[in-house]
Parts: sequence; C-alpha cells; structure tokens
Amino acid sequence: MEIAEFQRQIEAIYFERDSRRGAAASFRWLVEEVGELARALREGESAHAREEFGDVLAWLCTLASIHGVELEEAVRKYARGCPKCGGTPCECGEPERE
Repeated sequence: MEIAEFQRQIEAIYFERDSRRGAAASFRWLVEEVGELARALREGESAHAREEFGDVLAWLCTLASIHGVELEEAVRKYARGCPKCGGTPCECGEPERE
C-alpha cells in the first residue's frame, strides 16, 4: 500500500471522529502509541511491536490529515538521500543518535 493510499484509508475510517477530537488530543494519542511501541521494542515483543508500528503510522496519518499535510509529499525531502548532504548513507558527520 502506498503512503497516500494508506493516509486516505485512515481518513475514511477515522477522519470525522479524529477531526472533532482535534489536533492536540490526536497528538496525545500519537505520543501514547509511540510509548507503547517503545515498550514493545524494549521488551523484545516483535509481534506486538509490529502492531504498534502500524498504530503509530495511523496516528501520524491522522495528525497530518488534520493539518492538511500529505505525507507522500512530506517524505519527498528524503527521496535523494540526506536532506543536508545528499548522501546515501548520510555523510554529514553529525553525532550518532542514541
């Protein structure tokens, strides 16, 4: 499934309810799902982590839709590699993220 197609699917299922909830509350749901993903990863539960990755992506789609952002367009900044140096892999020399 393409990113845009997934975003349309999430809109069809949840947009009316989520837009009534509003951006702030939807963002809190996203953060909660990220926390659940972190817990699943920390505990090494790969099947549960897979579900949580899906939930995080779905809430990210919801939040993007509420703000009128097309995720397919948003990810284009990475289409040619690192947005800063253009390298694949990145050659910026920035410190590693922990």
